[in-house]
Amino acid sequence: MAGNEGSNTTGNAAFAYPSFRFYMGARALVTAASEMQAVAVGWQVYSITGKALDLGLVGLAQFLPGILLFLVAGHTADRFPRRHILRCCYVAFAAISATLFALTLHGLHSVMPVYGVLLLNGVVRAFNTPASQAFLPLVVPEDVFPNAVAWGMSVFQGAQILGPVIGGAVYGIAGNAAPVYAGSVLCSAGAFVFMSLLRTGTRARRPAPSGVIEGLRYLWRTKMVLGAISLDMFAVLLGGAVALLPVFAKDVLHVGAGGLGVLRGAPGIGAVLMALLLAHRPLARRPGAVMLWCVAGFGLFTIVFGLSRNMALSLLALVLVGICDMVSVVVRHTLVQVATPDEMRGRVSAVNSVFIGASNEVGQFESGLTAAWFGAVPAVILGGIGTLVVVAVWATLFPDLRRAEHLQPNSPE
Repeated sequence: MAGNEGSNTTGNAAFAYPSFRFYMGARALVTAASEMQAVAVGWQVYSITGKALDLGLVGLAQFLPGILLFLVAGHTADRFPRRHILRCCYVAFAAISATLFALTLHGLHSVMPVYGVLLLNGVVRAFNTPASQAFLPLVVPEDVFPNAVAWGMSVFQGAQILGPVIGGAVYGIAGNAAPVYAGSVLCSAGAFVFMSLLRTGTRARRPAPSGVIEGLRYLWRTKMVLGAISLDMFAVLLGGAVALLPVFAKDVLHVGAGGLGVLRGAPGIGAVLMALLLAHRPLARRPGAVMLWCVAGFGLFTIVFGLSRNMALSLLALVLVGICDMVSVVVRHTLVQVATPDEMRGRVSAVNSVFIGASNEVGQFESGLTAAWFGAVPAVILGGIGTLVVVAVWATLFPDLRRAEHLQPNSPE
């Protein structure tokens, strides 16, 4: 646990702890590396094949290892030092970006080598995500944790803004993906340095329950947490438009690779604004109801984006999508980490990461598949409508979430 520099639960309390600052630096750099790489991969794949379905396969290739390995990855995060796991993952991310760099220099005429590398990226992410999520409660005291979550999301989303913008700009200027991948290598190396500098105090951890499926059992007993993370999964799975942004940038809005980077960064702008607001004004009452309304807003603004043919309106819609999504992210992440004993956080976080991966990567595949069937614009509009339906169903299935008065879960029975 972090030292006793003093704390409060609002403002900049979390940044009083050096361990939090180093952790945020590492997370920002590795997130920027991932986002830069994602822009380059998406534009490169679509340039080679011209098929929206292949963009969906990019997401599926990175999700499949996670669904196969999440139980092992979660158990690993509870059995071994999470800091060591993260350092190993950052080295692996750098090696993956370096491999994409080498493939690009050699000349790519098929997307199959890219998919092979992305499968390896999915393996590393399967171990990185639960270790990273379960690590945050170790660097700040519990009373500062909600503030740390909000600031952490601000930094994370800031990296998600800068990463795509930088990646798209570099790709557009250079005319190929190699410099973008080189930048990703450097960012991952920087994340390794920050994590090496980070120190946490010693704290006894109670023996972890031996079963690898303890995270699943815990979530099944804790309906409010289950409702929050499953709502986010299904809403983003259906309503996510990020996978199809290369199609919109090239064929609908006609703004090129640079415009693609701006489009990818727009949801992050909204997310940062909301995260900063939540850092200073935490959700005090009815967080579940607020979450449901904001997820409905996520679906509504996704529909607006699908209908838009104007770059300014499209950017505004994506900013509002990010604002709505951030409320869901903060509620979900706070519930999962605060409510879970430290000796189980790795496994619960691993389950949570599968839900996140399903919403993002499987959502990319779903978007690519529906775009191949109906076209990119109808796929995004139908996804937004699907999100609205999910909100209505979840409000009925999980009354504990809808009626929650405070950002705390009901105790498992």
